[in-house]
Amino acid sequence: MNNEITLASQDLPAHLQGQEGIGRGNEDVAGHVTIPRLKLLQKMSDEVDPHHPKYIEGAKAGDFLNSLTGENYGDAVYAISITFKNQWQAWRSREAGGGYGGTFASAADANNYVAAQENPSDWDVNETHTHLLLLKNPETGQTDASPVIMDFTSSKLRVSRDWNSQITMKGGDRFATLWKLYSVTATSKTGNSWMNVATDLVGWAQEEDYRIAEKLYESQNNS
Repeated sequence: MNNEITLASQDLPAHLQGQEGIGRGNEDVAGHVTIPRLKLLQKMSDEVDPHHPKYIEGAKAGDFLNSLTGENYGDAVYAISITFKNQWQAWRSREAGGGYGGTFASAADANNYVAAQENPSDWDVNETHTHLLLLKNPETGQTDASPVIMDFTSSKLRVSRDWNSQITMKGGDRFATLWKLYSVTATSKTGNSWMNVATDLVGWAQEEDYRIAEKLYESQNNS
């Protein structure tokens, strides 16, 4: 005889069917969830080091990675850019143990944060272009319901500016077009190489994707 108490149903019961999209009780949650970041892996990334605890099997420099789920998208993603923000981020150097300090609306605010730290010289302030993206799976044609954030810093700032120009020249809502983002190798004058991003226009977003993007845009502006 099974004396275990059933605490919950594994299948959606009849009394909840038709309620999946309502989400009552979650009205104030929108601004208090972690939006994953889309990370472009480099040769020095922890995820590509087999001896590091954060190593992800099969990950290599040039792959795009979901920072929250660990999903590896490979060397290209298809994305709709929902919103854009110009911000400043504070990061502790790798030599000092690494770590994210925060995102700030101005360089002055970020520098004030760094100045208040125990060892300010361990910190860097970087101008950051933050794109809120909606990803589309090219194999299934499905579009993710949840967005990701991609930060463009350093040499990626030029890519971001060019991308913003192309989106603006295309006209219409920012989220009216679908783009392919893919990794490319960049090399400095001294011969050092790293992975950067390139963007190609795929075309106008399909209506269903556009509506999802529109809803995300409105939720961001109402939060």
